[in-house]
Amino acid sequence: MSTGLVYLVGAGPGDPGLLTVRGRELLASCDTIVYDALVNPVLVDDAWIGRASEAERIFVGKRGGAPSMEQDAITALLLQLARDGKNVVRLKGGDPMVFGRGGEEAIALAAAGLAFEVVPGITAGVAAPAYAGIPVTHRGVSTSVTFITGHEDPGKDRDQTDWSALARAGGTLVLYMGVSRLAKIAAALIAGGRSPETPTAIIEWGTYPRQRTVTATLATLAERAAQEKVIAPSIAIVGDVVKLRAEMSWFDRRPLFGRTIVVTRAREQASQLRSALEIAGATVIEAPAIRIEPLDQAPLRAALGQLPMYKWLVVTSRNAVDLLWAALRELGLDARVFATIKLCAVGPATADALLAHGLAVDVIPDRYVAEGVIETLRERSDIRGARVLFARAAGARELLPTALREMGAAVDEIEIYRAVPDLSGLDTLVEALDENTVDLVTFTSASTIRHFVDALGPDRARTVRGASIGPVTSDAARALGVPVEIEAAESTIASLVQAITTHLAR
Repeated sequence: MSTGLVYLVGAGPGDPGLLTVRGRELLASCDTIVYDALVNPVLVDDAWIGRASEAERIFVGKRGGAPSMEQDAITALLLQLARDGKNVVRLKGGDPMVFGRGGEEAIALAAAGLAFEVVPGITAGVAAPAYAGIPVTHRGVSTSVTFITGHEDPGKDRDQTDWSALARAGGTLVLYMGVSRLAKIAAALIAGGRSPETPTAIIEWGTYPRQRTVTATLATLAERAAQEKVIAPSIAIVGDVVKLRAEMSWFDRRPLFGRTIVVTRAREQASQLRSALEIAGATVIEAPAIRIEPLDQAPLRAALGQLPMYKWLVVTSRNAVDLLWAALRELGLDARVFATIKLCAVGPATADALLAHGLAVDVIPDRYVAEGVIETLRERSDIRGARVLFARAAGARELLPTALREMGAAVDEIEIYRAVPDLSGLDTLVEALDENTVDLVTFTSASTIRHFVDALGPDRARTVRGASIGPVTSDAARALGVPVEIEAAESTIASLVQAITTHLAR
């Protein structure tokens, strides 16, 4: 068996968007992912990678000098996986070659005659200050930056770091992983000649939505960090560049910064809503109330095999589009079979999903609900006598097919999927509710409301503050006693996020 290749990949400091294009390509194609505790879990999730990944995930848990697997064992694991012919992504927080022990692993691989590649990542010492509005260098303020590991204890006799030299050198100092030694490090720098009044900052969970920045002077940094209960992972910045935060702060000025919002949408659909909320600054908890379960697709395939007898196809969700297209491809067909059929989508998201497969819709209502579809189709002259294929969810409202029949259409309803309970995020949600850290819970369908109440229990469900995608969802929530504070003006993700942002900003 030929040996595999090990990729030492920097995952960046936390924000998934900071992973390199090369890193994402490798995650989507490798056999095994070996990852640390400081890697954002989103990066090893199938939904983010963009495929139904079969890669083995191995968590080695290194964090704060207390790994769940010793470095020698991790190195031995990489060697064995490569010898077994596996292509391995060794995913490390930040950059693998900046206090990431990537060099040790590379040397071991080279000594064993095994191929490897280094894919640099954005290091926390640059990214976290940038997100806090602090440039590590700035013309006229600092022309140099020094990265230092905070694991070096200035109180020890055999310290590899010359703190006095660093104090005299000036410029910006960036301290990694040094929360527990801040007092000793500050004292050593002051003793070496650095002014006690030097501006400093410590940044906790840099580039994550929960990022927090505490500013102080060099003399008061340790005390301020203790007062604010700053924990690892954190980066400390020492130097006059910290003063620029007053002008350059941006990350923590976003409209939803500091807010925690729960997304109850099915996990495979949650990425758009989660991304939009995080861009606005929110911390997002994924607690899907439902998951989408396909039903027997044989009736759908049979209908698709007789498409010429239909005049209309009505689709009311992206889920239906995905399953419709999968069934079509199983039959060896493509978008050309819809050439003589008119398409109706309940809203722009469904229309976009169809367009992604080359299908431009003929009808999108002004209101993105069944009532809006009915109003729009009622004005047309080509519904009466037409045969309509309606691919739908089990348990959905009968309003639309009933109205189409009243208009004189012959409607073939085919239930192709159903929403079933998903309890995978329940523990996380309950913990957040118990800690009183949740600002809003979002609901994007009546089915998510029903399963949310069933999972959480009626009493606890009634204590949340709800944000609804539209009137149908709001009515379902209120019928079950769940209060709705916010309702989107249009039944779209963008409108829901806009409504949340406007409401919480007030």
